[in-house]
Amino acid sequence: MLRIASLTILILLLLALVLAGCGGDSRTEAPVAVASPQPPVSATPDPQPPAATAAPAETATSTSVAPETATAAATMATEVAAATEIATPESAATPVATEDLATATVPLPPSPTPTSSPFPSATLPPSPTATPSAIPTHLGDPAAILLALEPVAGGLESPVGIANAGDGSERLFVLEQVGRIRIVRDRELVGTPYLDLTDRVGSSANEQGLLGLAFHPDYANNGTFFVNYTDRQGDTVVSRFSVSADPDRADSASETQILTIPQPAGNHNGGHLAFSPDGFLYVGTGDGGGAGDQYGNGQNGSTLLGAMLRLDVDGAQPYAVPAGNPFVGDPAVRDEIWATGLRNPWRYSFDRLTGDLYIADVGQNQYEEVNFQPSAAAGGQNYGWPIMEGQHCFPSDRDCVQAGLTLPVTEYDHSQGCSVTGGYVYRGQQFPALAGIYVYGDFCSGRLWGLAPAQEGAWKAAEVAQVDIRISAFGEDEAGELYLVDRAGGELYNIVPRSQ
Repeated sequence: MLRIASLTILILLLLALVLAGCGGDSRTEAPVAVASPQPPVSATPDPQPPAATAAPAETATSTSVAPETATAAATMATEVAAATEIATPESAATPVATEDLATATVPLPPSPTPTSSPFPSATLPPSPTATPSAIPTHLGDPAAILLALEPVAGGLESPVGIANAGDGSERLFVLEQVGRIRIVRDRELVGTPYLDLTDRVGSSANEQGLLGLAFHPDYANNGTFFVNYTDRQGDTVVSRFSVSADPDRADSASETQILTIPQPAGNHNGGHLAFSPDGFLYVGTGDGGGAGDQYGNGQNGSTLLGAMLRLDVDGAQPYAVPAGNPFVGDPAVRDEIWATGLRNPWRYSFDRLTGDLYIADVGQNQYEEVNFQPSAAAGGQNYGWPIMEGQHCFPSDRDCVQAGLTLPVTEYDHSQGCSVTGGYVYRGQQFPALAGIYVYGDFCSGRLWGLAPAQEGAWKAAEVAQVDIRISAFGEDEAGELYLVDRAGGELYNIVPRSQ
């Protein structure tokens, strides 16, 4: 028995040694699912944009970048095919787990050296030209927010915009890049388009097509709305239309072109339209395409490209220049220009409560940015492109003069995404914790962030969701609830709180 007992003890000791040798952290960190195009667009620093379901803004990365070539369109065509692998609406409605949404506040210095470290929550210093008094009152903490998506309506073809008419109908109007405006009523897609411009819209390049829609503030009485599209020659056209006797059908023959802008390339067309609280129409334009502002438009006041325009569409026809525009009378700058130094403003919006303007501007190869303009601003801001990309000199290996520039209030590098999609400040009633927080996202990675003022004039951005869709546009309904569209999947989603 003693021999058996000794043998048993020996076996137990050997077993303990084996188990000790297998110790360590057994956790496996799940990789973040990034909805990046396949193959990656690293072959072109500035891919030539949308055809069917490719990105409305360029999908360049900060690594392995080759010179831009005429093969960009083919590269984006490959992306279109790959987009079919994007998750179904059911899976897309599930955001990343709570533990994946870091909330630590991390300072982001304006270093010219890009970082590959993710920063889902970051507090950025105010720009040199900003003043603490210009920062709106903080109403919420984005780090405390978790969002999800609720499918509303599908069957859309390359949706790139969302608008409401403000007429009490509670309809949503969704832009299809190929040239149609569709109505969503009671969470159902109306079969007949509100407006079909496929006979005059050119969308052969990735960032061309029907790109902007803005209803006149008095649409309920005058039936007037405005669209922005690229024509068959690739030039930008801003036109006025009227609704027909049928409230669900616009009169396609009522078009009056109020502005045309020649485009030197098929990307960086901007294209968004929005009315400010004072009733003026804002027209966002890109720098004309190419890479590195190759046409020299970002800092050229003699062109309407690379700028934010401000028009009075209720004055003289086709439009008047508001007397308060900052460059009126300056022979070196076009009177229509409100702000300069933009690369490709892919969606901007006014806070319906404060009138503050948020502009998301797509970057080159390293940084995406969001710019802020308080409602009391007199215009004339220079947002820096191509002197700056985000808060960094461009190119990043040189020094630059930042005097007179208005830097973005937040940025993220291309480890977090590749093409910013501007959103809205939430002013709805269903999610009080989100009140006053600006929600925006990235087309490539499917990340959503919330942005709000922090202390002492700084701003805080925090990741609030990640979804496997191509976020091409945000919108709000008449009540201030937020929506977004998946360009690849053709789905409209409602942004809702995520249950814990």
